[in-house]
Amino acid sequence: MLNVATPRQASLMIGIIALVIIIGAWIFEYAGYAPCELCLTQRWAYYLGIPFAVLIAAWNPSWIRAALWLMALWWLGSAVFGTYHSGVEWGWWQGPTTCSGGDLGFGEGLPDLSKTAVKCNEAAIRIFGLSLAGWNAVVSAVLALIAVRSAR
Repeated sequence: MLNVATPRQASLMIGIIALVIIIGAWIFEYAGYAPCELCLTQRWAYYLGIPFAVLIAAWNPSWIRAALWLMALWWLGSAVFGTYHSGVEWGWWQGPTTCSGGDLGFGEGLPDLSKTAVKCNEAAIRIFGLSLAGWNAVVSAVLALIAVRSAR
């Protein structure tokens, strides 16, 4: 899987894998697993990364290797953010106060409707021991590895 023949094929593979992952996230959301604020933020890597990968694959510019290095950094950043969110869920470190811990202001009279009701420090679902944030970290790291291997 990581021995991609051309940078164009690698870019297309990254775009397709990322598209499948974000569609999976939407399916989980439709099935009732509401995303938290950090989950929604993690999706931006996909919303921007998919069109970029497909554009590079379709256009095949002369600077495609540089674009793959950029994609590698992009997906590495997504992996780091997914790891951060997983750490918040496991209680390894504190998450943002807007969506972690406490009762989110619901115990103090009228609720603050500007705050999300889904806590970032509680995994909605775990698959093979990893939350969706953990799987995002794994998939993003694989996408970064594909980009690096092909950019060389």
